[in-house]
Amino acid sequence: MKKKDNCKGVDCNFCTLADTSSLLFRRFPKGTHFPAEKRIKNCIILVQKGELLINSSEYPGTILKSMDMVLQGIGSKLELLALTDVEYYIYWFTEMEDLICKEHYNIVLENATEPLVYTPLKALPPINHLFTDLTAYINKNKIPCARYLDMKAREFIFLLTTLYPLHQISSFFYPISIYTESFYYFVMQNYEKVRNVEEFAHLGGYSTSTFRRLFKNMFHVPAYEWILDKKREGILSDLRGDERLAVLTDRYGFESPSHFAHFCKSSFGDTPRSLRKRLLEGEESACNIEKELRKKLRLNAPKN
Repeated sequence: MKKKDNCKGVDCNFCTLADTSSLLFRRFPKGTHFPAEKRIKNCIILVQKGELLINSSEYPGTILKSMDMVLQGIGSKLELLALTDVEYYIYWFTEMEDLICKEHYNIVLENATEPLVYTPLKALPPINHLFTDLTAYINKNKIPCARYLDMKAREFIFLLTTLYPLHQISSFFYPISIYTESFYYFVMQNYEKVRNVEEFAHLGGYSTSTFRRLFKNMFHVPAYEWILDKKREGILSDLRGDERLAVLTDRYGFESPSHFAHFCKSSFGDTPRSLRKRLLEGEESACNIEKELRKKLRLNAPKN
């Protein structure tokens, strides 16, 4: 007698990872519009079906059709409009080294050159087949497995970075280097002008949460901690000079000399006046404070 199979399979509705994949499938009707906003991560958009109008610095008024791909760097602004009913994938990422060979990825970025004209990259047959099969799977499963999607994302990046000639794929990844560099220069040119993270974010036109995320991704430490360390570094450097302490109090945004003194005591264990004397006399312990702080900032600097 044949045994009755009572197995109904796994119910993915209760999976805590159901919505955690960075590879997302999107389906929208004609006319759906997403206003321009800054990307908080790098993203690759691949259109599966229909036509999608994108508008950005690199791709102004560009229409993406089936199997067209574009990459937008972190911090870039992107507007989307569905010209027809559309299906597309969007892959969010920060550090692609986690997905592919780091050495190979570095070669791609090192050879990245700005194209004369930005044009969408056409998916080659293996990528086309991957997403065609993936869409069929998603259509069958109301809640697709996040782990399966992540595996497909890794396969996609592997194909993307190995199928195309180096010059072509390097141009495709060029926007990453643009926005990485522009955010870094923005930070380095403006950190002395602000008193806190909120002011920093506002100066760059970011929300505070987005700025913190971008900063942590690039500098590997919280923005507030980095700003304090840069302030400490500047104070130690200026204490070697002959400017009055009142000038330094105002320069570094302290409300009064007592606030400045409290900051120095909590940061360096001494008052500004005593610390200046120790630094100018070359006291080893005072000089070591400065060396250790600079070492910490170097370690947290963006990696090439």
